[in-house]
Amino acid sequence: MKFKTAVREGIFLKRYKRFFADVTLGKDTVVAHVANTGSLKAAAEPGQPCLVTESDNPERKLKFTLEAVKSKGGAWIGVNTSWPNQLAKEAFENKVFKHWEKFDGVQAEVKINPESRLDLMFTDSKSGKKHYVEIKNTTMASGEFGNSKGTAHFPDAVTERGQKHLRELMKLVDEGHTAEILFTVQREDCADFSPADDIDPEYGRLLRQAMKKGVIATAAVVSLSPTEISLTGKTLPIKI
Repeated sequence: MKFKTAVREGIFLKRYKRFFADVTLGKDTVVAHVANTGSLKAAAEPGQPCLVTESDNPERKLKFTLEAVKSKGGAWIGVNTSWPNQLAKEAFENKVFKHWEKFDGVQAEVKINPESRLDLMFTDSKSGKKHYVEIKNTTMASGEFGNSKGTAHFPDAVTERGQKHLRELMKLVDEGHTAEILFTVQREDCADFSPADDIDPEYGRLLRQAMKKGVIATAAVVSLSPTEISLTGKTLPIKI
């Protein structure tokens, strides 16, 4: 997927009030929108190169959006959480993942009960089978980034919502459906994935429980450059 608006490279200075970041572009300092509610732990180091997209929409309060920050090891880390759902849908349409190939229909933002929606539902028109997918943007990692031997982690903060999603995916499996948690790893310097037990041990416990029950867990690597972003089909082994 090509970026639809102009991409500029700058220097990331700081993030504040969650949704704002100061970025140096040439001789100017601009305020960019940060489309990410997570902590961005280990993903937004001050002084690092960054990518911002520039909008020509006059109704926008902020002209720029922070898209990525370069790690000290040299890999771009995508921080915009509006992309993963679009990338997953594009990957479905392009049959990027083998276990999605048998499905021919897709629906976004699927309501599964009065309180909850999941990101995607795939359907097989021949069998009527449904496959539910919840997507989690992943930016945090630890380890040897320079040698692409890092370990990607989720979550980067305690997530009761994420815990609820895992319980709901398990319930769907109990009801006879297939279900999947898709971690979109927005960095290419990692060799594997594991839950961030030190940050949210309950999430890690539920992920292990869900995988034992039959919920598919996929850690899919996002390829990101100053011109485009995509899910290439590369996945990381999950260490639990």
